[in-house]
Amino acid sequence: MFISSAFAQTAPAAGGDIMSQLGQFLPLALMFVALYFIMIRPQMKRQKEHRAMVEALAKGDEVVTAGGLLGRVADLDEQHLFIEIASGVKVQVQRQAVTQVLPKGSLK
Repeated sequence: MFISSAFAQTAPAAGGDIMSQLGQFLPLALMFVALYFIMIRPQMKRQKEHRAMVEALAKGDEVVTAGGLLGRVADLDEQHLFIEIASGVKVQVQRQAVTQVLPKGSLK
């Protein structure tokens, strides 16, 4: 009794109109737009700010590294910098390891 009514239904045309095809891809396109504005764009902005901060490092800046070291920049070159973490104790780190520049006088 139920099988006969299922055979009576006709399948939609294979080609369909352009609006039905657009309606299928619209949610997917909206998800990509939302993903761009929620995740990708803010991450690119943070990377740009970090790159500017690392390029602006100068001798005497007080910094925090990704590993949690706090110190004063004693010397720097293109790829690395030397951080003085105590008097006479210098550590060499990559420039990209600096996560934050502290205000002057933060370290004692």
